[in-house]
Amino acid sequence: MEPDLIGHLIILNAIVLPLALLVDRLIGDPRSRYHPVALIGSFIGWWGRPMLWQPWIQRIAGAGMWVVTVILFSLPFFLVSWLFPWFLFLPAGALLLKFCLAWRSLEEHAAAVDLALGQNITEGQNTASLMVSRDTRDLTPEQVRSAAYESVAENLVDSIVSPLFYFGLFGLPGAAVFRAANTMDAMLGYRDERKRIGWWPARMDDILNFIPARLAGGLLILYFAAQGRFSQAWQGLMRDRRKRPGINGGIPMSIIAGGVGVRFEKPGVYIMGTGERSLEEAGEEIVKVVRVITVTLCALISMGLFLLGSGIIYTGL
Repeated sequence: MEPDLIGHLIILNAIVLPLALLVDRLIGDPRSRYHPVALIGSFIGWWGRPMLWQPWIQRIAGAGMWVVTVILFSLPFFLVSWLFPWFLFLPAGALLLKFCLAWRSLEEHAAAVDLALGQNITEGQNTASLMVSRDTRDLTPEQVRSAAYESVAENLVDSIVSPLFYFGLFGLPGAAVFRAANTMDAMLGYRDERKRIGWWPARMDDILNFIPARLAGGLLILYFAAQGRFSQAWQGLMRDRRKRPGINGGIPMSIIAGGVGVRFEKPGVYIMGTGERSLEEAGEEIVKVVRVITVTLCALISMGLFLLGSGIIYTGL
């Protein structure tokens, strides 16, 4: 492909990124069975049933179907990137990238839990159960809020930083590959009857999130340093990042817990943070942190893409 065409595509991606975030803020995450992620989720739900496969072949099947799912989901994104003229690519690309993100919906889910707790504890527990896999029936109000805001903190990586990171590197197909991989992990990556079929999806999700989780961690540390809470954020990271199972999710959670001064608790599994403030008091600050990191990363990636595309066009490389 001609350098000029590559350069112009990169510049278009620089424009698509903020447009996608704007679309996300305007429409959120509409619930529809025709949503691309819902469609691929139905496909995963079909092949991800352990009963379809003999135990000895489940890991192989999980790896093979992971590849098939990634290709099926990312193919339309690839075709839009390379075949659409610029005036169609901008709106279509923004919409497709938005389907790979979940920014506004994170805030809405946390707000829904707070609102439900304002009615009664049972409503709060039931609403939180829609966000997390843990049993919420015996949680206290603060533990219910913890479940909600832990999800916001952890999904800063899964739902925002990682798709933006892979979009910056590989355009729409990169974001699509990550979204498909993350959806497979969310549906299959459990230590139950799905542990064999979900083994490969879980490993790939760990690998794909490895760099973005640490990128998010670096941005969070810089944010809290600017707020005069570097020490608390850093101590939280050093003390608590390994308490949560997995190699990635504990990074943003521990930094946010330490930096904001709250306590994240999954009873019987982990406690992060010292609990200087209640989540009822500090929940809005967690939402603000996620907003700042999202907008900052968007600006950095968009500027980087614009400069890269301009350089390719100017130099002809």
